[in-house]
Amino acid sequence: MSVKVYGCNHIAIEVDDVERAVAFYEDVFGLQKLDEGEGDAFFKLGEHQFLAMFERTKSERDVVRHFGLIVHDESQIAGLRTKLTEKYGIALIPGFRCDFHDPFGNRVQVVDLHDESLVWLLPYQEVQKAGLRPV
Repeated sequence: MSVKVYGCNHIAIEVDDVERAVAFYEDVFGLQKLDEGEGDAFFKLGEHQFLAMFERTKSERDVVRHFGLIVHDESQIAGLRTKLTEKYGIALIPGFRCDFHDPFGNRVQVVDLHDESLVWLLPYQEVQKAGLRPV
């Protein structure tokens, strides 16, 4: 039997304070919280994915392991860079457009729609309204 993978369902990260992590991800990325419980929270990521966060007493800082989020364009990446550095005092990782460690040690990479394949973008209404189709 051959397996066909259709994408990524979710990403799970560890945080040392779930309430503070919820506030950070809501503020920085405007994520919509789907659910939360004791020591966990879940956010909608795009049309078909979600971000799960689980509270742990101690988490390690990720060096290479990371997850990537897609935003609309370079102006949103620029706004994120400013918010991260000025409001949160977070240092960006040199050599990347917008890579950083969140306050909980998770490495995050931010790209924009320009960086992505049209196939990934098809579920998004903006792409459908523009009438774009894969070749």
